[in-house]
Amino acid sequence: MGASSAPYYYVPSLEAAIIFVVLFMAATILHAYQMWQTKTWFLTAFCCGGFFEAAGYIVRAKSATESGIPRYEIGPFVAQNMLLLVAPALFAASIYMELGRISEALRADTYLLVRRQRLTGTFVTGDVIAFFSQLGGSGLMASDSNSVRNIGRIIAIVGLVVQIVFFSCFIVAGVMFHRRLRKKPTQRLLEQPQALRYERHMHAIYGTSVLIFARSIVRVVEFVQGLEGYIATHQIFIFVFDAVPMFVVMLILNWIHPSEIRSLVNGGKMAKWVRLIECAPVSS
Repeated sequence: MGASSAPYYYVPSLEAAIIFVVLFMAATILHAYQMWQTKTWFLTAFCCGGFFEAAGYIVRAKSATESGIPRYEIGPFVAQNMLLLVAPALFAASIYMELGRISEALRADTYLLVRRQRLTGTFVTGDVIAFFSQLGGSGLMASDSNSVRNIGRIIAIVGLVVQIVFFSCFIVAGVMFHRRLRKKPTQRLLEQPQALRYERHMHAIYGTSVLIFARSIVRVVEFVQGLEGYIATHQIFIFVFDAVPMFVVMLILNWIHPSEIRSLVNGGKMAKWVRLIECAPVSS
């Protein structure tokens, strides 16, 4: 296999891959613990995304132990590309669901641009389309045929664009919901001041959404440039614009855990890192 067909156009860093394996595994295990203890089951997709990230860097570390250009095996390259490409779509699914949980807890469904019963379904449907488009596209990019690889690249771009479009609409929906609540708080907010901490969770939604949005923009540019483009041939981009932002997304929700908004209003356990705080239910 010549250099022009090498799956990597650089020597993958073993040290960087190991660092992110450890970081993503630690954050994911903590998320799984928090989810289990607080019964915040809608974060299942989020935890799966964390395992995908860790698995992607495990496979990347395996590539880094191989002989080097042009001897890298195509299998591990494709596997790490697929895992790292689709993991943020799983993060997005849980973030979409959190807005619906906030609306339900605060009894603010009338402030949503889309009915709560349809909110999660609408955005998660877009996320599923993005997920399978990116998964299928990255798989086709493993082909020996240039034409098939180009088709795969285009499909992956479509998946990323779908993700960006739905995230843009979601951010607009979140901002409008938040503005309406600030302008005219619901009766639950007026009667239960502690529920005002919902704003922490809105800010967490904004922060995580912007990070995934920005990461998706960079990946679109990468695929538009092609497998031999500047971004694809410089591994610094995968770490600075993918690994770091996605790890920060996980940390944000480790700290501002979605269990908090439910427990503040309805009681139950809330998580903050490894701490579990029992909250008594408040009257309606």
